[in-house]
Amino acid sequence: MQPARTCLAIVLAAGEGTRMKSARPKVLHEVAGRSLLGHALAAVTAAGADALAVVIGPDRPDVAAEVKKHAPHAAVFIQTERKGTAHAVLAARDSLTGNHDDVLVAFADTPLVRPETFSDLRQPLRAGVAVVALGFEARDPTGYGRFVTQAGELQAIVEHKDADEATRAITLCNAGLMALDGRQALSILDAIGSDNAQNEFYLTDAVAVARAQGLKAVARVAPEAEVQGVNDRAQLAAVEADFQRRKRLEVMLAGATLFAPETVFFSHDTVVGRDVVIEPNVVFGKGVRIADNAVIHAFSHLEGASVGPSASIGPYARLRPGAELAKGARVGNFVEIKAATIGEGAKINHLTYIGDAEIGANANIGAGTITCNYDGFFKAKTIVGEGAFIGSNSALVAPVTIGAGAYIGSGSVITRDVKPDALAVARGRQMEREGWAAAFRAAAQARKSQAIGDLRGISFTVRHST
Repeated sequence: MQPARTCLAIVLAAGEGTRMKSARPKVLHEVAGRSLLGHALAAVTAAGADALAVVIGPDRPDVAAEVKKHAPHAAVFIQTERKGTAHAVLAARDSLTGNHDDVLVAFADTPLVRPETFSDLRQPLRAGVAVVALGFEARDPTGYGRFVTQAGELQAIVEHKDADEATRAITLCNAGLMALDGRQALSILDAIGSDNAQNEFYLTDAVAVARAQGLKAVARVAPEAEVQGVNDRAQLAAVEADFQRRKRLEVMLAGATLFAPETVFFSHDTVVGRDVVIEPNVVFGKGVRIADNAVIHAFSHLEGASVGPSASIGPYARLRPGAELAKGARVGNFVEIKAATIGEGAKINHLTYIGDAEIGANANIGAGTITCNYDGFFKAKTIVGEGAFIGSNSALVAPVTIGAGAYIGSGSVITRDVKPDALAVARGRQMEREGWAAAFRAAAQARKSQAIGDLRGISFTVRHST
């Protein structure tokens, strides 16, 4: 067995992305709830990179913070001037010590590249290849660098601006990503010049430099959709759409049913079990886990929530961060759950808010119930015991505990703890006056008739005075 090869990944994230028309740098915009930079860092890490270097622009503490969020041990380097992609890679010169077998160069604005593609990019380095460039067959190659190949080797990458007509006819184009032999990387990069139309240092020239040094370069090919980059909001939306198509297929192939897949939107980290049913128009935010046999009904929104086996959500339900539903729990239409655990078999079927609470197994929460968990300054907790019954339109004013098996009368405002198996009713006393409604209507009708007569008299007087 060959020993594992070490790998340094250099992620280029210095671009401002002016075409995004945004106060945020481009790499902090999100696809499926994760920043473009976060996607790139996750992919190279999954591909075996044991060291990370990220090149960012000057005065970008926000980008540096995003790096640390996703890769705390990554080294951050500043590209003070923008003189091309090779110049950007060399901003991380201190990381190019030659101590790594492989060097990957990735771009933070190409978030759909799979870890498997990065791994495949590294494979030829094992056989002594010095440079491996990733390409794709372009539907429209305009603007892309072209791969010039011969006898299975990559001869050169020619930028569109510098290409002649014959070279521009080539459809195998440069995706930008590259792998280099770690022992040769620095010498190759240092030999790249700026004799081109833009007077910049192109990473693509690493191919020609390597060949001039008697080293070998080859190409690897990925689907065009996988290597698409993000330069503006329209491309960001296109990448989001492709991610969602990929994720929907992954979820269905893993054993879930999506009635209208094109209407369901996932986060990058959504976990869906087997035999889960997801109805149309469901949105999953970050941090959602759905266990086997659960049903997510239409028009529901989930974020930071855990749904247990055979639980039922919606339609029109909202699960906010901290919502945890046990096996067989039911959360129905127009119910919102936040920072609350819902016990096994508990039912919260409609028109209810449960926040900062523990709902016991098999408890029943009636329509219109709310937990009053916030006093304007602090949050407090509501605990409902197993098998308790909360009547409709009740308000549970936290902190409060409802004992197991207790019964809360409809319309109650509960401010004190209720003992197990007790009945609690906290509402105004009902009284009844026989015949009152009929008398009220008669008196009201008499007043209305008198008022109409008065108005008619005023109108008659006005007409005759003119």
